[in-house]
Amino acid sequence: MPNLRRIAIPKTKALFVGGSFNQTTQMHRIAEALPDEHFDKWFTAAYADGVIERCRRLGLVEWTILGHRLSATGMQHLEWSGARIDDRGRSRSYDLVFLCQDLVVPRNISAGKAAGGKVVLVQEGMTDPENWIYHAVTSLPFLPRWLASTSTMGLSDCYDRFCVASEGYRDLFIRKGVRPEKLVVTGIPNFDDCARHRRNHFPHRDYVLVCSSDSRETFKRHDRPAFLRRATEIAGGRQLIFKLHPNENWARARTEIRSVAPHALVFTSGSAEDMVANCKVLIVEYSSLAYVGLALGKEVHAWEDVAALRRLMPIQNGQAARQIARVACDLVGLPAPARERVA
Repeated sequence: MPNLRRIAIPKTKALFVGGSFNQTTQMHRIAEALPDEHFDKWFTAAYADGVIERCRRLGLVEWTILGHRLSATGMQHLEWSGARIDDRGRSRSYDLVFLCQDLVVPRNISAGKAAGGKVVLVQEGMTDPENWIYHAVTSLPFLPRWLASTSTMGLSDCYDRFCVASEGYRDLFIRKGVRPEKLVVTGIPNFDDCARHRRNHFPHRDYVLVCSSDSRETFKRHDRPAFLRRATEIAGGRQLIFKLHPNENWARARTEIRSVAPHALVFTSGSAEDMVANCKVLIVEYSSLAYVGLALGKEVHAWEDVAALRRLMPIQNGQAARQIARVACDLVGLPAPARERVA
């Protein structure tokens, strides 16, 4: 018989573009769900081109995921886990790219898609409300989408599939103009199994938790004194704990909190999701943590209508990363990862 040699099939080269810690860890979880025998996986921090890139180098966009402050913890996580880094995805051409936002799509990614590569966009969490900036951007195409932040997520159409949190979000994106055939309800990693946060080592219990936002740092309207007064009213003398947003001015926030709640505990680090799991009441302005609270049956106070948030809440399937991996495998014609049983 002839000597038959096994033919090596080239792996699909996949690039995962991160951002904040939440975005980057979601990308990492999706990568882990893709079979190693079929995929050559690489990671990069969020990046841009042209004027935006020049602004980044000058330190003018530190309040965004392009800045060092927000991207550093995600990159540290990747380095600690041994993930392979290809800065800006420039050392090779990719067959498949995963994005956690499409407000700014780098030129090499859009060019790769035009040349036949595939792009999967993954929702990262709650999207911003549709304020006057959103309506201006969607009415005047010459305005960049990033001006309206995540309220314009999905509107680039520079992707083949858009994996979203829930049927409620699918309906929302369709209303905004996203093409229905590109949307897939998969759930989103980090928000698909909120019950796991009940198992934690955070020492406090049954408090009123206030999770602040970076609204002022990202140039959104925000009345912090009114927000703090409302929080103290809801607490009604109960223990108040504040978890500050990683992107806000912590020194200023602490000073403001001390002026109205001098005995409150203030945390700048630690898992906010674990803190939500242990609280009695959750107060947020506009945060994906509201979904964690709702999934865990907490009393939630938010500026957004809570009934509307329930309709949008990410599905709790514990399988979002694997579902997204299946979508990607289908796109590039590879066998999907085997399904796992959810306990």
